[in-house]
Amino acid sequence: MASLRPLSRGPFLLLLIFFVFSLSLLRPIQGNGGSDGGGGGEEFSEELLLKPLPDRKVLAHFHFRSAAPPSAANGRHHHLFPKAIAQLVQKFQIRELELSFTQGRWNYERWGGSDPISTRNAKPPGVELWALFDLPTEEIDPTWKNLTHALSGLFCASINFLESPTAYSSPYWGFLSNNGNLRYGALPREAVCTENLTPWLKILPCRDKAGIASLLYRPSIYKGYYHSQRLRLLSSESKGIILEQTLTVVLQPNSYTSSLLSSSDAQLQPSWSLSQLFKKEMTGKCVLAKSSKIFLELERGLLEKIVEIRDDSWSNSFFDLFPSPDREIKELENSNGQVGSSLYEYKVDNSNENKPLDVGITWKLPLVWSSVHAPFQASRFLMGSGNERGSIAISLQSTQTHDQYFGDLNDCTVPVIVLQVVPWYVKVYYHTLQISIDGKPQTLSDVIEKIQVTPSEDKLLPGTLEIMLRFPCSMLSATLSLDFDKGFLHIDEYPPDANQGFDIPSALVTFPNIYSSRSYPDYDVSDDSSLLHNLQEKYLVRSYTEVLLVPLTTPDFSMPYNVITFTCTVLALYFGSLLNVLRRRIGEEERLLAKKDSARPGLVPLLFSRLSSKLKGRKLLLKVVFVALVAVVWHYFLNSS
Repeated sequence: MASLRPLSRGPFLLLLIFFVFSLSLLRPIQGNGGSDGGGGGEEFSEELLLKPLPDRKVLAHFHFRSAAPPSAANGRHHHLFPKAIAQLVQKFQIRELELSFTQGRWNYERWGGSDPISTRNAKPPGVELWALFDLPTEEIDPTWKNLTHALSGLFCASINFLESPTAYSSPYWGFLSNNGNLRYGALPREAVCTENLTPWLKILPCRDKAGIASLLYRPSIYKGYYHSQRLRLLSSESKGIILEQTLTVVLQPNSYTSSLLSSSDAQLQPSWSLSQLFKKEMTGKCVLAKSSKIFLELERGLLEKIVEIRDDSWSNSFFDLFPSPDREIKELENSNGQVGSSLYEYKVDNSNENKPLDVGITWKLPLVWSSVHAPFQASRFLMGSGNERGSIAISLQSTQTHDQYFGDLNDCTVPVIVLQVVPWYVKVYYHTLQISIDGKPQTLSDVIEKIQVTPSEDKLLPGTLEIMLRFPCSMLSATLSLDFDKGFLHIDEYPPDANQGFDIPSALVTFPNIYSSRSYPDYDVSDDSSLLHNLQEKYLVRSYTEVLLVPLTTPDFSMPYNVITFTCTVLALYFGSLLNVLRRRIGEEERLLAKKDSARPGLVPLLFSRLSSKLKGRKLLLKVVFVALVAVVWHYFLNSS
């Protein structure tokens, strides 16, 4: 054996040298992520959009994009693209998917409702999931069930609750036009925390250790007014797989320098920077990212308030941007001659630990503006009282912005699509649909263009209402109402906090003829910015209503305990008495009792026997007798005297 050792070391050393040589060849390829995306045609980009809001808050929109080209080995070998996501697409035949975790509700009145950020990233509270499959119809429901379980384990959430047929629906055109291969579900009560953000960050090539993702300071994010993390998948044979990860946060900066001026009703906007918002500065990009940029957007309403906009508009009498941006990208003016928004670009490549990048804005004068709204603002509420019946009402309030979309208001109409999914235990009567415009009841045929209703089935399917309405542009308000009855659930179907109520998911309001997009004439097609590309894509304007909380008839869950306790007590008394009667022998007990009575001695003998047992010896007995005689004599003399 000793002679074989020198021979076995030779091949091992050759393999070791070959392995080290291979690593030395691969290291330059992998390190040059900015040129080829990490090899194999895969790409990754990271971008951040900052925007001041009219109500003294700041919008921070993180945008990450990963792309994998089509290949035969897709789903097996990847350099940058997350393998878990590729396996999901390959196994479940996903054509398109979107998953969002949201905490808080988007304020459409103050933060806008028709810009690309609010249209795409304003999501309902809780979890929303929809997927478009490339499968036969009979295989979609089992695939959806397996997909929810996979996503639940991947993102550490309760998405598997959407596996039940009572938790998801199949809209045909109210959400996204399809041929019945789309599934949609929502969990309004799902809590969002760092347990969901951590696996979301693990999908990124650099995670949160480098690049723009390193700004994600947990306390700053979760103390914001709105927080929504979104994951969107697009898969095709020609383009491969595209993964978009976005995180939209609305924060309140510390207003150290703001003060109320006596000459104006406006309050000075708070100055802010990256270091103040996220407790960290940019010290470099992710080495695997093809592009890493930060944009600061000033929306149209803000720029319209500035009287004079110069070429160096980042430094004027109202505010100062710091540091100076690398370039300015202006939006094309619309047909009405209104000023468009402006984007200021900062390249993260120029920053390092010795020269960090700290983008911010300093306000010098108060400025009041408003964001761009959708034609109508939607809200939803409950009517009625009691635990038997009620009504769901959807209200549409005009924002008086129709001229921005349609121009002439004399003879124009606004189409609106409403999608409402109702759980099966809220039994909606769709024939009770009533529509009123400006407080006047309307004939349904005059307002409804088309309608699709899927009635609910007890413990099998939720109810789905898809309706397309057409309102006049001169309308100020409209109301849709539906009556419903409250059903009864089995005791096992109640959640742990049943007394809080039951949630009805948010209704989706879509404007089919109105698109949200930006137009930048200075944009270069060869630009590697995926965020700019998304801002210029046409996307339908959508908005979500509030989540409704419906109180149902709830049993007293302490009653089962009381019934069990009372029943066990009665049974114990009954069986105890029964066993006592069955095992008792009356004749034998009477005989033993008589025997004891006959063997019992008299009272005097018993007393004397006990005395004799206690008195030990004759001397003690004589002493007792002597004391007794002395007592009798003494008593006699006392009585005689």
